[in-house]
Amino acid sequence: MRDLLVTLLVFAGLPYVLKRPVYGGLMWVWISVMNPHTQGWGFATTFPFAYIIAVATLVSLAKSREKNRFPLTPISLALLAFVFWMNLTTPFAMFSNGAWNQYTKVMKIMGMTFVLMMVVRERADIQRLIWVLVISLGFYGVKGGLFTIRSGGNDRVWGPVGTFIGDNNALALALIMTIPLMYYLMHDLPRRWMRHAMLAAMALSGLAALGSYSRGGLLAIVAMLAFMWLKSRHKLSGAVLLVLLVPPALLFMPEQWGARMDTIGAYQADSSAMGRLNAWHMAYNLARDRFMGGGFACYEPLTFALYAPNPADVHAAHSIYFQALAEHGFVGLAIYLLLGCFTWRSAAVIVRRCRGCTELDWAARLAAMIQASLIGFGVGGAFLSLLYWDVPYYLMAAVIAMRAQVALHLGPERGRSAAARARPAALPGRAMPPAVTR
Repeated sequence: MRDLLVTLLVFAGLPYVLKRPVYGGLMWVWISVMNPHTQGWGFATTFPFAYIIAVATLVSLAKSREKNRFPLTPISLALLAFVFWMNLTTPFAMFSNGAWNQYTKVMKIMGMTFVLMMVVRERADIQRLIWVLVISLGFYGVKGGLFTIRSGGNDRVWGPVGTFIGDNNALALALIMTIPLMYYLMHDLPRRWMRHAMLAAMALSGLAALGSYSRGGLLAIVAMLAFMWLKSRHKLSGAVLLVLLVPPALLFMPEQWGARMDTIGAYQADSSAMGRLNAWHMAYNLARDRFMGGGFACYEPLTFALYAPNPADVHAAHSIYFQALAEHGFVGLAIYLLLGCFTWRSAAVIVRRCRGCTELDWAARLAAMIQASLIGFGVGGAFLSLLYWDVPYYLMAAVIAMRAQVALHLGPERGRSAAARARPAALPGRAMPPAVTR
């Protein structure tokens, strides 16, 4: 039944994809993020839904009369540079077969990200993209939260098998990034029961993140909640809400959960933490020795024998930063960090320029919540190999589209807030009156 439902949804949506390429981009996001076919048990688990959607989207893009131009922004150009550098490092990879297999997967993600940057332009498209992300990840948040309540927190929450978020730590990070997006959508819901339902989904997603037993997830959720509170316009009510929700959730978790979280401060005695440190040392030594890094899929016994302090302890990178360093060298890491900086700065500019403009209040709120999501990703991703996970790149596409919408409404001037533009300019030949200080 589930296989048939997913198949019907995909094929019923193809006419809309052929009509407008943006629908293809959104359907791709749904398939790649939620992976609904993994929830079936039959033919749908291996059916090439993503390939069909990608082909239909490209056909629609080719015949569309809409102006779907590639946006030339610091974010998109930095991502292009990152992809270009990957194309240079892959031919020099240490393990060719594994590298080219991973290269194919990554290029598909990057290619459709570029398509999404081209087709998502209007406010309605941005809203739909955020809704697709929230529904896709919120499904696992609500499901995992209910599972945590039913099991009393004694069983770990896992994501869909065979996906980027199949690991318990990765699922926790995904849910933490979704909570700020839920918070943004909640304020635009027209009915009280809808807002209450979204608030419940946020609480269940947070509980599912705790139920994953992810220590990095705990650090990420603390950083994300702190940033959301700082950006909140109602700090008192926000603090009250945190006091009402967070302590009961922590008290609900069993003693074994607390014992695992306590190992954060005693990482020297934890084999998993020491394995991460060993992999990070390997990545640093590898990048020092090889200018272009080891290429994709370089985490092999030979690599650790050459570059790791403990050659017998073979691990994946377990960090987006050290993953970029190991696979693409210091240049690759620098480009990736630059990409993050450009995204953060663009979101900050949106918040600043929309201040005082009622029509663009939605953009300011969404940009701030995307920053909160990126804070969670930046902290939690320091302990996970999620360099190529597509959701952060989709959020970059949303930031690019919002920046264009803000420029369309307020003009192309940079660095000026809406309040500054509201002040009258001096008439020719007349000086502005001096500001009155109190």
